[in-house]
Parts: sequence; C-alpha cells; structure tokens
Amino acid sequence: MSKTADIIVIGGGIAGIGAAAMMASDAKVIVLETEDVIGSHSTGRSAAIYIRNYGNATLRALNAASEPLLQNPEKIGETSVLSPRGEMLVAREEEIPELEAYLNGAEGIERLSPAEAINLFPLLREEAVAAAAIERSAQDIDVDRLFQAFARTLRHAGGEIITKAPVTALTRAGSVWHIKTPQGTFEAPIVVNAAGGWADTIARMAGLKPLGLTPMRRSAALLPAPDGYDITHWPLVASASETWYAKPEAGLLIVSPADEDPVEAHDAWADDMVLAEGLDRFEQSMKMTVTRVERSWAGLRTFAPDRTPVVGFSPQAEGFFWLAGQGGYGIQTSPALSQLAADLCLGRDSALGATVLEALSPARLA
Repeated sequence: MSKTADIIVIGGGIAGIGAAAMMASDAKVIVLETEDVIGSHSTGRSAAIYIRNYGNATLRALNAASEPLLQNPEKIGETSVLSPRGEMLVAREEEIPELEAYLNGAEGIERLSPAEAINLFPLLREEAVAAAAIERSAQDIDVDRLFQAFARTLRHAGGEIITKAPVTALTRAGSVWHIKTPQGTFEAPIVVNAAGGWADTIARMAGLKPLGLTPMRRSAALLPAPDGYDITHWPLVASASETWYAKPEAGLLIVSPADEDPVEAHDAWADDMVLAEGLDRFEQSMKMTVTRVERSWAGLRTFAPDRTPVVGFSPQAEGFFWLAGQGGYGIQTSPALSQLAADLCLGRDSALGATVLEALSPARLA
C-alpha cells in the first residue's frame, strides 16, 4: 500500500527540510531523501555567512526577510545560529567598477581606505587593494545548528523523513501525485521539488518541461593560518571580481576559487586544477604562500538562468511546486523561502510583496 500525505517534499537539503518544518504543524508532510542521511550535498558543504547585500534585488529582499529568524531562531527551537564576522570586498585598480556596481543600492556598507582594509586583514598585499568596503554586520551562520533545528521542528510536528528513497517514478492520476522509491510508494496532492541540482530531472520525470536550472561546482580548501597571526576576528575577505574569497574558520582559513563551473548533478568533488588556479589568485593578493592544504571539497550551487530562485506552483501541472535554483544563497535565504513555500502550499497569504513573488514564480521561465 502507498503511504499518503498532504505534501511530499523531494529533497532533504535545507530547502526541503526547512519548508517541511514550516508546513508540518498544519499538514501531514513526508520528506524523501536519496542519500542515507539528510543534508549530505550542498547543505553540508557550505561555508555560509549572512550577507544582507548579497545577490540581486530579489535576493536582497529574501535576505532581509530571513534575518529575523536567523537573529532569533526560537521559533525553530534554537538559541543562536549567528556569530560576528563581517564581509570585506577588496578591489585592485581594474576591479573598482565591479566594487562600485556591488555598492550601488547596498545598505549598511562602509567604504575603507586601503590602509584600513589591510589593518583588518593583515595578510593583504598593498598592491592588491586600491579600494575596499566592508559590511560589518555580516555574520557567520552555523549551518548545522540551523539545519538540525529545522529537522527537529519537522519531526516534533509529526513530519517524516525517509532516507535512501530516490524517486524512480513520479506520475499524477486525478488529483494525486504517485511517487515510487526503493522505500515504497507515496501519494499526495502536492509535491514540492526541492531536489537541488536534480530539480530539472525530477521535473522531467513528472512530465514537465525543465526550467534550465544549471548545477555549478564551487570548490574550497582549508589552509593552516600563517604563523604569528591570530585570525579569529578577521572578516571574510573577497575580491570584488569574485575570483577568490577567504574566511577564517576555527583557527584555519577557508579559501575558495569562487568557481562556478557548469556540471551535471553529481556528488561533487574539487577539481585539482581549478583549486590550484584559485589558490594562485589568492596568493597574488596575499603576503603568504600556500604550502599545505588540510582538506578540500566541493559542492553544487544550482542557478536558474536569471540567477533568482524558483519558488511557486508550476503552470504546467497541478500540485507540482518548485523550490529550487537557490544558487549560493540557499542557507541565508532558507528562513524566508521555507516560510514562503509553506504559505503558498497551504493557501496562506505571504508577507513578501507581489514584486518578489512574481520574480520567484516558475511561470517566468515556463
């Protein structure tokens, strides 16, 4: 016999688990996850930081809407998921136009002199900083605490998480979606497609036209901090042209080439050449040489063609809900997108404005 629910969520990353958590008090919800644990792909590999000004206008609205829960996560049974960090952008002379474009319309960002920037991140070479700016209110996100808080909220409300359950068939008969997995069959009138890099694959399985979502690999390496420096309170620093970034993490440095290489959806790993080229760009801006890599990894950041998430019911099929294309913004926008998905699936009004809802709607791509 099939197991029934009001809503079935496909995907156990922070998008799916967060949305299910927000729905579970008012609906019977089941989450289907392909792997043997939830959060094993992009969610579990994110060096997340809350940056209010990160992304386009729609994403900045989602960032702002997410901030109250991130600052006060008692709603999901957590006491704190943020800690002070700051995000600093530095520009060589040729990168100043990119810095100015980022600052256009930004709020709460302070311009810095090159000397002030180097004082905050002493490894920077003088010739690498012609201009700089800092968002001091940017904060580290404890991704695991946030994610596990969503999962606890879901379970406490009676929701279920089924692991080792890749979807093998997805069809609609009458008013109900029928889903086949190795763990059995499931039925619900609403299916939420929160499958990350595999979201278009799930759509094809359901007989829908894919939206052109592209998984892109992002690599990172963990480096030992140089001798003689206490990096604990240094900000994240990134090049204005997004060719590298560095972030202190538990006494070490996370350094990323900020790569966005289109790939097929898979269990991602770092490409040695891409990582080496990115570390070289990092070295060119730093008074340090990379002599050892403690660990390296990669994750997938899946983007829609316009780099804005896709959230809403499909115009192609009744009861098929998109929650995908979060790109590199999935962790920090998860409170707002989870609440929005719950509101739309349960027929409630959203606090987000009509302009934001229209920008997120899958109808724009269909």
